[in-house]
Amino acid sequence: MAIELRKTRFVCLSDTHNASPADGAFKLPKGDVLIHAGDLTKQGTFAELQKTLNWIEQADFEVKIVVAGNHDITLDPDFYGGHGPHFHSKYPQDSQACINLVKGYKSITFLNHESTDIRLAKEDGPQTSFKVFGSPYSPANGLWAFGYSPEDASKIWEHSIPLDTDVIVTHTPPKYHCDESKDRRAAGCIPSQKGNADSEIFIQETLREKLWRVRPHLAICGHVHEGRGAEIVLWDIETPNTRYKEALIEHWTDPSIDTKKQSLIDLSAKSSIPLENTGSWGDEEIPSVSIEVLAKDLDSTSLRRWRSKERPAFTLQTLDDGLRSSYYEGIHGHGVITPSRRCDMEALAGRMGRKETCIINAAIMASSWPYKSNSQQRYNKPIVVDIDLPVLQKQGNLQEERNRQAESKSRGETEHPSLSGEDNSS
Repeated sequence: MAIELRKTRFVCLSDTHNASPADGAFKLPKGDVLIHAGDLTKQGTFAELQKTLNWIEQADFEVKIVVAGNHDITLDPDFYGGHGPHFHSKYPQDSQACINLVKGYKSITFLNHESTDIRLAKEDGPQTSFKVFGSPYSPANGLWAFGYSPEDASKIWEHSIPLDTDVIVTHTPPKYHCDESKDRRAAGCIPSQKGNADSEIFIQETLREKLWRVRPHLAICGHVHEGRGAEIVLWDIETPNTRYKEALIEHWTDPSIDTKKQSLIDLSAKSSIPLENTGSWGDEEIPSVSIEVLAKDLDSTSLRRWRSKERPAFTLQTLDDGLRSSYYEGIHGHGVITPSRRCDMEALAGRMGRKETCIINAAIMASSWPYKSNSQQRYNKPIVVDIDLPVLQKQGNLQEERNRQAESKSRGETEHPSLSGEDNSS
């Protein structure tokens, strides 16, 4: 049975640094889901957080998803416990009170290096669902919160993002995608590779490498203000000898610059070139997948229409049980044409429909440094993106979801996992 898909509109922003629509810094377009990819504030004070969260709470969206950033320092209790006086010597902040503040906004889903399932159940909404992962971490650069070293990059990203994730929200961009800084340096997630590339345990993964394995519809970020923009990456999941390979990158040029129009990227089925991503989830137990299923899945793949050459034909052979066993233990990041011990079976089997990802840096602050006076600051528009997501299938499920949400609100419960004071980065 074919899964019904329906257009869902995401409004993406990041790095507002205390700016808001009420200040006239930017206008907030209408949509179904609002995403803020971190740096809500300049230095994470209680008052700054409250101001930003208040306007987000009042924004007319069915779902609002927010992660922290390196400037939201009080939301990283370990960092603030050691470095808080450097920032707030005159007016120290209570880190736990700030964390409790963000937990208190019932209409906002905060994600602290964690994932949750989102269901849009309003009668006048798209009635779709998706899985989202959100993280505040970025490469350490100076004295700021949620930073990690190159040595810790694999620990941060390797086991963190479920393979069935549809939308990834991180403060940092992935390396070499929407991450060029003012000094023309790629400032995204730091590469960290250790060990022997031919070894089956060579799985030191950074964010870009994790995107290859997950291949979500959207990867939304910020952090590098000059990197604001979008790219569509066609992942090369066919080449067996190069790990984490990309086939093509399509750069987006914002047609709304110097106009009053919104910055819109339409990747729905109604657009001229929709995003090639079925959101296929794969199989719950990888060993139950036969090589014949993978072969059928591979034969159904096709490269994006703007690729210059046609996809080569695939020829797959049946594997004996011994080889098939080692096949599931392949090296992370290896594609496949013919079966080999290197193939990343977990990331590919049943998931060949996940071909493209739209990476969006939605930084609102256009200036490199957020501490200029308001009259000197420049701001970007939020980026609006339309994608097709699976519809909640049964009317009974829709009504059940609405009832569950109503009961949750009446009990004063948070609807989705929220930020806690605990360190769950590993």
